[in-house]
Amino acid sequence: MIHTLFEYIKKPTMYALSSSEFWNDSYISKNMLRTHLDPNIDAASRNFKFIDQSVKWLNSIAPVETHPNVLDLGCGPGLYADRLNSLGYQVTGIDFSKRSIEYAKKTNKNNEYIYMNYLEIEYENQFDLIMIIYCDFAVLKPTDRKKLLKKIYKALKPGGKFIFDVFTSVYYKDKYEQTSWAYIEKNGFFNKEPHLCLEAHHIYENNVRLNQYLIIDENGHIDNYLIWDTFFTKETILQEIRNLGFNSIEFYSNVCGYKFREDSETMCLVLNK
Repeated sequence: MIHTLFEYIKKPTMYALSSSEFWNDSYISKNMLRTHLDPNIDAASRNFKFIDQSVKWLNSIAPVETHPNVLDLGCGPGLYADRLNSLGYQVTGIDFSKRSIEYAKKTNKNNEYIYMNYLEIEYENQFDLIMIIYCDFAVLKPTDRKKLLKKIYKALKPGGKFIFDVFTSVYYKDKYEQTSWAYIEKNGFFNKEPHLCLEAHHIYENNVRLNQYLIIDENGHIDNYLIWDTFFTKETILQEIRNLGFNSIEFYSNVCGYKFREDSETMCLVLNK
């Protein structure tokens, strides 16, 4: 156990994988769904007031009359998809959490919800609007981002839009490399039983960040969860989307359509095919 712990507390190599299931762990996924459905916090999903504003903006720049077919990648329990469907859109939602997809299927029979890794999508000229919302795009490693962008472009109809957001350096300006630990007696996010949580924030080249959580239970079992992210500038995100074939690119501060500001914590892009 000590040897394993010593290995885990070394700074992980870039884009190393977690040692244990995260998205479909029976206990963690229950807590994730509960967090998604909390209307007042920005965690697994943004707060419901923000989502309502975001859907209103999406409807204004991609009206249902011209963009009726939507692909929501990383749809979670369908918070955006359900609202869009109520406006007349037909939405296909894809997520890698079985629990979230099962919830979405139960709450909206009109949309199509699919449990799968969205890196495996294979569509062609099928959607008018594709979106990845709440900075999910940046958790992927560069080769996967490139792969996904090509698949998204292929899946869009001519005239379609791809909308996504990422964090900027402003979001991370006060986040330094650091470690901490806490003893959780019961009902923690990662484990129901008593456990020790060792948490670290690591910084890598090319604006890559890692939140690491080591969960050690009373029996000495260790789970190592690695949550990756990348923040972008206008220049670095343009490097990723150049030469894909999109006709135009629009920048906003967030997915509510606020005018782009350099001091915004997020950056939203609208790519037009």
